[in-house]
Amino acid sequence: MSNYFDSDDLARFGSIGEHGAKHAEDFFKYYGAVIGSDGALSKREKALIALAIAHSERCAYCIDAYTTACLESGSNPEQMMEAVHVAAVMKAGITLVHSVQMHKQLDKLVS
Repeated sequence: MSNYFDSDDLARFGSIGEHGAKHAEDFFKYYGAVIGSDGALSKREKALIALAIAHSERCAYCIDAYTTACLESGSNPEQMMEAVHVAAVMKAGITLVHSVQMHKQLDKLVS
């Protein structure tokens, strides 16, 4: 049984400009400027952030790509897993902090 996600498709990412070359060109230029070199953050730190976001956003392609990028930039599996836990706890906290809105509405409705 085949899956919707096929890791071989990641190699086709460069073809996103097939029907929109200008936007793809702009994206890849921006992507390269942000991810492709050290800045205030190192490429290693950027790869860890990207890996965490890939998990939070549930992008299997990005998880594959940034697992590789993390290893290539010097991260170890423990650092990578900790980054994933940071994403998980942020997602939980973001969900929970919105309960403040629920409490405000309850105060209006129940009081």
